[in-house]
Amino acid sequence: MAGYYYDALETISAPDAVYAGKSGECIALRTLNTGTSIAVIYREVSNEDGFVITAFITSKKKQFERRVRLWPL
Repeated sequence: MAGYYYDALETISAPDAVYAGKSGECIALRTLNTGTSIAVIYREVSNEDGFVITAFITSKKKQFERRVRLWPL
């Protein structure tokens, strides 16, 4: 994922969708040019602060679409 550092940051700042995690975390998804998606799992501490838990490339967007959608409503 080191080569996708800026893609992960872009996913948090401008996601296609954000879903709720199981323990209070957020899951941001964004489609890449390759047709796959990048998923970034992060936690917001406040409106200005948070941290990334993990990020990975996936082709299984349907798994996330079953979760509660936080953004856009």
